Amino acid sequence: MSQEEYHENILDAVMERVRPHIGKGHVADYIPELGKVDPHRFGFALATVDGDIHSAGDVDIPFSLQSITKLFTLALVVSGSDDIWQRVHREPSGSPFNSLYQLEFERGIPRNPLINPGALVVTDQLLSDTGDAVGTLCDLLSRESGNPHLQVDEVTAHSEYLTGDRNRSLAYLMSDFGNIRNPVSEVLDHYFRQCAITVTTVELARIGLLLARHGVRADGSRMFSREASRRIMAVMLTCGTYDAAGEFAFRIGLPCKSGVGGGILAVVPARYSLAVWGPGLDPRGNSVAGALALEAFTDITHLSVF
Repeated sequence: MSQEEYHENILDAVMERVRPHIGKGHVADYIPELGKVDPHRFGFALATVDGDIHSAGDVDIPFSLQSITKLFTLALVVSGSDDIWQRVHREPSGSPFNSLYQLEFERGIPRNPLINPGALVVTDQLLSDTGDAVGTLCDLLSRESGNPHLQVDEVTAHSEYLTGDRNRSLAYLMSDFGNIRNPVSEVLDHYFRQCAITVTTVELARIGLLLARHGVRADGSRMFSREASRRIMAVMLTCGTYDAAGEFAFRIGLPCKSGVGGGILAVVPARYSLAVWGPGLDPRGNSVAGALALEAFTDITHLSVF
């Protein structure tokens, strides 16, 4: 069997397993623009470290990356320095991704960089490092995805702005503890806009190869070290799916990062980047169909980090 046939057989088996569950869950209607997305959409894309793409479903429809962008702002920051780990911890939260209680109890130091307060700190650091956090992120994602027209969906960004009071509260609380260094309004603007970047499922799979290749970019240059890649993927595994990370490790066994736009990025180190999109979410904010597709993939291939 050729590699092409092998991957196509995997996709066919995954789609057969997940098809009855497409459309289950609820879209993230607390952000009005995300509430308009058809929950019956679904896409699955697999990218090999050699750059081959195999896909099925609605893989060419752009969707909002939301929290998946947190991985790549973190990658940009750690590619320059490890100092960010003085401002954010590396432990699972065990609480909702926008918990104020936990943040105040821990005196403005977020539990990890993949929940909202942690991502705000990382965005603040990237803003200090570059002067344009969202522009730097867009440039990275554009180059890695192969889409020179990748951009922020300004309508969704405005929707985020209008409904972002909890994020404002988190940012001002951290600022009060001295852990936000730029003007809060500026940090929030970059954060809201970064979450509203849109990609297709195929583009997300290509972007994820940055991690699957341990920090090597699409052009062959190294962006960050293997050690940094290991650390980012460790945080993905333990913290990347809100307060369901243990469940994802149990069911799937791969580093994953989800977003409330319905996307999930998973990595098989040194082999694959996997991207799924299913807008229907479970109560913890993770794609119902997407999680089932990744579980089917690991069941079928026996590939996991365990």
